[in-house]
Amino acid sequence: MAAALEFTVDGRRIEVPDDGASLMEVLRDRLGIHSVKDGCSPQGQCGCCTVWVDGKPRVSCVTPARRVAGRAITTLAGLPPDTSVAWGEAFCAAGASQCGFCTPGIIMRLAGLDARSSEDRPRSAAASALAAHLCRCTGWQTILEAWEGFGAAPPERDWDAAIRRAELEGGVAQAVGADVALGEGGFADDTVPEGALVALSDGRGGWALGETVAEARAAAGKVQGRRTPTELPMPLDLPEGDWAVRLRTSWVEPAYLETDASWCAPGGEPANPLANGGAFGAKLASPLPEIARRLADEHGRPVRVLWSREDTVRHGPKRPPVAIGIDADGRGVVRVVRTPGVADAIASVAPGLTVEEVDIAGPPTSAAIRGAGWVEATVALSALNDVPQPFTSPGGGSARAEWHQGGLRVLVSGGNPLDEIVLRSYCIGAAHMAYSWVTSEALTVDPDGEVHDLTIRSFGVIPASRMPPVEVEIEPSDDPPVNCSDAVFAAVAAATWRAAGHPPDWPLAMRR
Repeated sequence: MAAALEFTVDGRRIEVPDDGASLMEVLRDRLGIHSVKDGCSPQGQCGCCTVWVDGKPRVSCVTPARRVAGRAITTLAGLPPDTSVAWGEAFCAAGASQCGFCTPGIIMRLAGLDARSSEDRPRSAAASALAAHLCRCTGWQTILEAWEGFGAAPPERDWDAAIRRAELEGGVAQAVGADVALGEGGFADDTVPEGALVALSDGRGGWALGETVAEARAAAGKVQGRRTPTELPMPLDLPEGDWAVRLRTSWVEPAYLETDASWCAPGGEPANPLANGGAFGAKLASPLPEIARRLADEHGRPVRVLWSREDTVRHGPKRPPVAIGIDADGRGVVRVVRTPGVADAIASVAPGLTVEEVDIAGPPTSAAIRGAGWVEATVALSALNDVPQPFTSPGGGSARAEWHQGGLRVLVSGGNPLDEIVLRSYCIGAAHMAYSWVTSEALTVDPDGEVHDLTIRSFGVIPASRMPPVEVEIEPSDDPPVNCSDAVFAAVAAATWRAAGHPPDWPLAMRR
């Protein structure tokens, strides 16, 4: 029998066996505290599992439970109710939460900082504290605004209108509210029934099962992900020709925080891995629900199926790399990794460009990922005229972006705004994603198609401290509302590339 460990969690004394479990495993899987999220499986790199140990923030996924013996653990559920509610309201009022997966850990970080801060609450201190976290949805700025606005009375909102705008921008059913920022967005892995088997990929095309995540990891022989020091060449060569504009991109990871998860009871319907967000299109064809259904029927009990962070990188869809050449008359060639639907997406906005699909070894790709193909084509065409110009997405929204005094100024038109807080949040998030993509995001993939960047920090996502400010102006309109954050994504990508002088290869800055 393993020796017992004793510590307190949210003021309650608990005792667990000293069997090598992490603090996160104890909190999530044994105590059912689901505000503690697992986004990196476990790499200690995303911050989603942040709790307090004796009042100081710590990531729980890489903290062995035995190290906290005799100490006091505080989770989001253990904050005074008025404090957690105030943080949820501050995040909601600023548009600082979309899917809500990363925000419980961020709130614990900021709440811990707040307890030690002076009254002036400097934004720089919050931005530095966020270095331990990754957020893909919001673009950081709204999180810093929530930090500054903590404690203020929340504005009156039309919640039905807010939800409609969130669903237009996110492309899937979406919840909006203070509870979302507190991690209550209905994530699949938070709803698993007690006693479910855990299934993890064994790396050989099968599934390793266990009674706990730790057992399944041991059975799978999981090897911790890594970041390669090697920089490999661009996957596609530019087409030959006397081109006025050249553009090449690499493999890019969507970097959604909630890794794919589902569960199913025998004869039942599997849990939806989309939960409160569509992962920018990357989860729309996730295989995990059908795997959960099959395994549940096979084993005669509920089965919880999880992809690790390494699994999402190896097997999840990527943005297809392109190599584009365009002449002065706007004619040219788009060479793109073969991806169902991407040629049609490019043709819909750039009928004068010939599309050549190429088969190369690499991870799967998807045309469902935000703006795949059509954004690269329209941005490349925009380089023929070196001035800011509006971009219209296939969804009907339009946006124009330009750099001004070290920041981005974005004008958006998406019909009736419905809720300007939500719309502004999605536009700032799209601006961050575009800026990060153009300047620093790429994956190293070797000639055999194996991905070598397997840690969440190796994706190149721009942190809070390096994200320029974004000013969003929303055009008033009574027209039917349409998605416009995709247009912002294209407009900011074009503005960032234009400011750099249109060098042919993205990302602009080498990350290593």
